[in-house]
Amino acid sequence: MDEDLQRIRQRKMDEIMSEIKEKQEWPAGPVEVTDGSFDDFARRYKVVLIDCWAPWCGPCRMVAPVIDELATELKGKVAFGKLNTDENQSTAFRFNINAIPTMLVFKDGEMADRIVGALPKMHIKQKLESFL
Repeated sequence: MDEDLQRIRQRKMDEIMSEIKEKQEWPAGPVEVTDGSFDDFARRYKVVLIDCWAPWCGPCRMVAPVIDELATELKGKVAFGKLNTDENQSTAFRFNINAIPTMLVFKDGEMADRIVGALPKMHIKQKLESFL
């Protein structure tokens, strides 16, 4: 009986430690993704938003602080990435990025939605929350 109880306690402790570790591994803010890291990042977390942008794009610079805020607010629920389309044209072409900013939303590794344009924070947040 004591052995059974000990095994149950150990299994529960392992589950708790695994959950803590998983939450600590979530990025604190947007992560730069490239052609080489894009697929891995999109599959690594349950819900992912990747902001496709370029340094010369004014609307992209307007959206950047919104993405930073959402990354903080939704940490542990949504992972955020940033893809510079000038430097990563292969991925931009693959996802048919014709206008920036474009935000690609992935759920369970599959593209689930596309948000185009410099939209208000609440609009982006509501879209993301629909995937949680």
